[in-house]
Amino acid sequence: MSQLSLEQIAAQLDSDSTKDRMLALASLRNVPAEAAVPLIKKVLDDESLQIRSMAVFALGLKPTEECFSILVKLLETDPDYGIRADAAGALGYLEDLRAFEPLVRAFYEDTDWLVRFSAAVALGNLKDPRARDVLIRALESEEVVLHQAAIAAIGEIRDVTAVDQILRFAQSDDWLVRQRLAEALGQLPTEKSVSALKYLEKDSHAHVSTAATLSLKKLEESGWR
Repeated sequence: MSQLSLEQIAAQLDSDSTKDRMLALASLRNVPAEAAVPLIKKVLDDESLQIRSMAVFALGLKPTEECFSILVKLLETDPDYGIRADAAGALGYLEDLRAFEPLVRAFYEDTDWLVRFSAAVALGNLKDPRARDVLIRALESEEVVLHQAAIAAIGEIRDVTAVDQILRFAQSDDWLVRQRLAEALGQLPTEKSVSALKYLEKDSHAHVSTAATLSLKKLEESGWR
């Protein structure tokens, strides 16, 4: 993209029109990170919460050295729980292992379930086995969405030692929990995983049974079965 086009985007980000600023931010999609991040920073404190959310998300997709510190600060200090949740998610997209500790703190200390949900998902995206204890703790939550996030993340970190802890959700009333379980078990090669997947193949919800079939196939193709 030419410098002129970047200047036009910069000008549009200063527009009084929320729509113009939103379109300008979206147009940074194909701009290299080093050029995009200074422009994204222009709207991190925008009056529009939707634009702020878009900007935070964009930082996770345009990694530069400063993105990490910006996102950690937002996660730890922003007064809006939605922005803190966005920051947690963006840290997961960065796949920077330095995010492990801030995400763990957010999970244990933030009072909003959405932030804790995003932190659990992001810990899965980091694929750091140290997340096991946090994710097992998430399974004890009263929030069903945290069960979904934790089960998926356990699959992402491929912790076969946690299979027993997640198998108790095979009869969850929430079909999304059962679907996440079926997907996760495809990354956790154990005899118990195979047995559970065969059970989930008979699930009354099509998404769950399909996920179980795909996971069984994945285990077979990996040479484990």
